[in-house]
Amino acid sequence: MTLPTQAEIVVIGGGIIGCSTAYHLARDHGAEVVLLEQGRLTCGSTWHAAGLVGQLRSSASITRVLKYSVELYKGLAAETGLETGWKMTGCLRLATNENRWTEYRRLATTARSFGMEMHLISPDEVRRMWPLMETADLVGASWLPTDGQASPSDITQSLARGARMHGARILEGVVVRGFAMEGERITAVQTDQGEIRCEKVVNCAGQWARQLGAKAGINVPLQPVRHQYIITEPIPGLAPDAPTIRDPDRRTYFKEEVGGLVMGGYEPDPKPWTTGDVPEHWQFQLFDDDFDHFAQHMEQAMARVPALREAGVKKMINGPESFTPDGNFILGSAPQCANMFVGAGFNAFGIAAGGGAGWVLAEWVVRGEAPLDLWVVDIRRFSGLHEDRDWVRDRTLEAYGKHYTVAYPHEEYETGRPRIVSPLYERLKAHRAVFGSKLGWERPNWFAPEGMEARDIPAMGRANWFEAVGAEHAHVREAVGIFDQSSFAKYELAGPGALEALEWICANRIDRPVGRLTYTQLLNSRGGIEADLTVARLADDRFYIVTGTGFRTHDAAWIADHLRGADCSLSDVTEGWGTLSLMGPRAREVLARLTGADVSNAAFPFAHARELTIAGRPVRALRVTYVGELGWELHVPIGDTGVVFDALMEAGAGAGIRPVGYRALESLRLEKGYRAWSTDITPNDTPFEAGLGWAVKLRRNTPFLGREALEEQAGRPLRRRLAGFTIDDADAVLVGRETILRNGEPVGYLTSGGYGYTVGRNIGYGYVNAEGGVTDAFLADGSYELVVAEKTFPARLTLKPLYDPENLRVKG
Repeated sequence: MTLPTQAEIVVIGGGIIGCSTAYHLARDHGAEVVLLEQGRLTCGSTWHAAGLVGQLRSSASITRVLKYSVELYKGLAAETGLETGWKMTGCLRLATNENRWTEYRRLATTARSFGMEMHLISPDEVRRMWPLMETADLVGASWLPTDGQASPSDITQSLARGARMHGARILEGVVVRGFAMEGERITAVQTDQGEIRCEKVVNCAGQWARQLGAKAGINVPLQPVRHQYIITEPIPGLAPDAPTIRDPDRRTYFKEEVGGLVMGGYEPDPKPWTTGDVPEHWQFQLFDDDFDHFAQHMEQAMARVPALREAGVKKMINGPESFTPDGNFILGSAPQCANMFVGAGFNAFGIAAGGGAGWVLAEWVVRGEAPLDLWVVDIRRFSGLHEDRDWVRDRTLEAYGKHYTVAYPHEEYETGRPRIVSPLYERLKAHRAVFGSKLGWERPNWFAPEGMEARDIPAMGRANWFEAVGAEHAHVREAVGIFDQSSFAKYELAGPGALEALEWICANRIDRPVGRLTYTQLLNSRGGIEADLTVARLADDRFYIVTGTGFRTHDAAWIADHLRGADCSLSDVTEGWGTLSLMGPRAREVLARLTGADVSNAAFPFAHARELTIAGRPVRALRVTYVGELGWELHVPIGDTGVVFDALMEAGAGAGIRPVGYRALESLRLEKGYRAWSTDITPNDTPFEAGLGWAVKLRRNTPFLGREALEEQAGRPLRRRLAGFTIDDADAVLVGRETILRNGEPVGYLTSGGYGYTVGRNIGYGYVNAEGGVTDAFLADGSYELVVAEKTFPARLTLKPLYDPENLRVKG
């Protein structure tokens, strides 16, 4: 086929992700698509993938993506005439200890919350389903009957034929050499056979995605890792429809193939491939067999399936798979390039994700925004930190090694730390801080009392830090605490068009006097919440924007993408400012000792910003709180942060001031009912559904992004609403995704959960759903329970904050 000179969309990469994306672009959108593959379809890593297809993940949206894959694979052969090798064998996940069994009980509840079928079964039932298995060490297993397996090459070829049937052109043997650019926009794809002018490019180049992205100035942080599995000769007694097996405590997996077994695993000491460029001509190639390294899996697998001791090994596969630093794949619009989208880094479950990932990526490419909440896989979750290839390698290998470890709540990664520290790092260490990491920043999670080891001990129940965090929580409620939140992402938007731009981007009114602070959401065209942040007006044409640490790249890119040519400029000033949050009923007392400014409520009301001087240093003070107490965020030039912290600690000594960590912050915000973006509020949720309608300027005639969707929703009963829930039983541990029952029937699940030390109860938030409308009467009339790790607890619903001190806007 002759290389075309022009196309609407060019997809680069002919593995399962590229072919699925081209298929969906052509089938669903009628797009003019050209797919370029440098070798032959599937020649990178798709051809040697193991082909297991699981669906359940901790994200409802990603579970939906994987469920879509299964539905697509079921019917694809009927459409294209090419078989996919899909077999719905079901999947058994084995548990050999109580922590793993607790994890499965939580997963079973998650499955129920997400509308998936999952059963917990006994070792005897496992043995009946898989007679060749040794089950003496099992506590039990989970059974997902709709999981299965497929042939990676067959699925890809079927998708490719489907794409062609719908008008896409697929060209093999075409190598992309680079891109013609105008600013940050690609105008043409440059190949070894000529140039294709185009409107958009989709980078589905697999293990080459990083180096291909670099040609357009974008970073795709992935690391090829050597992943091995064996294929055995036929094993007597192995049923052709035997369920796939995941045996995480032995770090292995199994699936039936032509009468034998495919067996592989995820070792704690994986071997990376190159941190440099992947060779261009690495096609249908493998590494040499490494039986010495694989021996750890063979030993465990033979203990589980003794028949393997007598089975011949037909073939070993030792090939590169692309993995990422957090174990989640990479999708979406690249922040450094206006019209390149990425689908890569699938962490060895590209076959499971392929159908659904192609669907959502095609929607994203055409609509310009994700069709649902895909934050956990959004490329904009990364930052400049992820340009360091050595750091990415080390963190990715740690993530690979954790693939089959027990998923303890609140567990932190350890590699590549400390990477970014605030000026208070050593001071907080001296206060016995136990740090966590967010987007490279070291942040104090909690402070260990004297006599207690200053480290996290992972647990499925109450963690070792539970009581210590409770003491920090109480201190903020009763006296005053100081939080180091220097990792906050911070931007300035300045210029004659800044106000106009923000009025369009923000759902709340920004056109307020200089010195005012506005809490607002940024919405997508569906009215879903894309960001949740504060905007301080510093001058008529200058604004200071503060958002969460992890959302730095995402929120900046969203703002930049929606400026609509306004005469203004956006600057990231994160490293320029430290942030000390002074919170508690005695916060004003401490602040007044350090500044000559009047910080009374009359002179410095809630939701205002003022320039103060503390210890001779300039401070940008924002009167705002995320804990439900009187408080200020004190933004300090980064080099002065230590001086101001020391002054606050000295001035607050009489008030009992102490540093406080992020885990106390979480419990404090739960009691006050403050929402957290990425859990309680997401691109799937509107402000009205989240109880944030008060922060939307619908009564004004100002146009803003998402307004039309909200106007339509405002005239109808809400089908879902966020509510709070409490459980009195101390044995329950809420972590999110627990099922909400109303009158015994599931109506939703928790988006976040934790413990409220002031109210002395477990607290969770989640959306209650009802097709006929979720009115106040509907909510009040119900009797509620929460299903926690498959155990049902009575619960109480509330629409009001559980902790709400009188006249908070006066006091705090």
